[in-house]
Amino acid sequence: MFRIFGPPGTGKTTTLLNMVEKSLERGITPSQVGFFAFTKKAANEARERAAQRFDLDPDKDLPYFRTIHSLAYRLMGVKESQMMGPQNYKDLSQAIGFTLHSSISDDEDVSFKATDHPILQLINLSKTKKTDLRREYNHSDINFTWLEVKYVADSYENYKKAFGLIDFTDMLLQFVEQAEIVMPTLKICFLDEAQDLSPLQWDIAHKLDQKSERMFVAGDDDQAIYRWAGADVDHFINLPGGAEVLEQSYRVPAAIHSLAEKIASRIQNRFPKVYRPRQEKGQILRVPDIRSIDMTQGQWLVMAQARYMLYPIEQELKNGGYLFERQNGGRSIPQKMSLAINGWESLRKGRAVTTGTAQAIYSYMSGNGARIKRGHKTINADDNEMFELGDLQEHFGLLATDEMIWHEAMDKIPDGDRAYITALLRRGEKFNAKPRIRLSTIHGTKGGEAENVVILPDLTAAAMDAHGDDLHRVFYVGVTRTLQNLYILEPEDYLRAYAL
Repeated sequence: MFRIFGPPGTGKTTTLLNMVEKSLERGITPSQVGFFAFTKKAANEARERAAQRFDLDPDKDLPYFRTIHSLAYRLMGVKESQMMGPQNYKDLSQAIGFTLHSSISDDEDVSFKATDHPILQLINLSKTKKTDLRREYNHSDINFTWLEVKYVADSYENYKKAFGLIDFTDMLLQFVEQAEIVMPTLKICFLDEAQDLSPLQWDIAHKLDQKSERMFVAGDDDQAIYRWAGADVDHFINLPGGAEVLEQSYRVPAAIHSLAEKIASRIQNRFPKVYRPRQEKGQILRVPDIRSIDMTQGQWLVMAQARYMLYPIEQELKNGGYLFERQNGGRSIPQKMSLAINGWESLRKGRAVTTGTAQAIYSYMSGNGARIKRGHKTINADDNEMFELGDLQEHFGLLATDEMIWHEAMDKIPDGDRAYITALLRRGEKFNAKPRIRLSTIHGTKGGEAENVVILPDLTAAAMDAHGDDLHRVFYVGVTRTLQNLYILEPEDYLRAYAL
């Protein structure tokens, strides 16, 4: 394997796609090229960029541009009916008298559906790290006894065996065993974000290497912030073979680069690398609190080590009349409420609204004789019609008139939301637009960037006890999201804060 180290903003994915292009120019067919990533977001981005750049059909021409889990799923011929699903977890819960059917996620940041139940997470962690479950339990802060964990683990394995089911970690384990048979022979193979691979995923990476004429693994050990989830960055650092460091960042300005280098110098186990910042200097500003920052213009990314640390920031932004977006994509004002308010103002101006908008408006109106007649005709979602104010008044029981502004007409909007929306309008925020401000944990924003970055140096008690290199890497990732201005907030407690 040949390693490519891509410091922040050095265009690692673009570099890999350039290498794909050169391979195609040499006569290698697209189906002989493998491009793998751990997250769906990274894999889909590479796939779409390659298809557009080389004028290819992503489905037919690029069968091996995908996540590691997707590769295993495809080559193993696994059917959805063979995989543990929500109903299976519910059935198992009933059978063992232990509630396991918590939410199942399937978002762009993971390559597979994963339960958020802590015991099941611990079971999967021990498998992907190839370690003993009791050892992982002893090093965890899980709020269950060992007897409970062991009971669930044994019951879980027995249930899967009884019904012939597997989960996604089982699928990877089976894939490693059968790789020699099912894995294709590739001319050239690329593996992105290698610093985040677990020991089990590294087993697959080495199988890919054996089945490829040439393999490149790309990543940045300084941005390895998922050790807690099983990532084995030391494996990436210690791989034998050649290596190249991408030397020019197209994101990080000089002042932020200088701070990032100081943080990186604290990391004891790292691959030494040198890269150049952008010519722009940028600036670092230390401020007492979020109220001291003028956020009326530009794109903003506000980050903290833990999500709860962002809650006071949310309230301050609401008090200031700023629209923002949370890490999970949730807006500070619900999309339905935005739709209803804009829809009502459109009706007042004589414009028609869609069925969905009309339904949203009605959901915030009370049937107290002032807004909607009781027992009014229901707006059918299947009609897909357009409605003007007169239509709603004549046929659908609407009593509110065009003289009533949005908060008078929609009296079920909570007082807190009403005050916040008023502040938004006073500031001139277009609250139906994409928010300029995003709040996220540092882990949740890896790969992102913004003109203006605000970072909280506060630490949780668990972070204070964490592996030192891991903590340095987290804040290295945080500061290197910056395109222009970095704002460092004063911590709540200097004794429990990272030294920036």
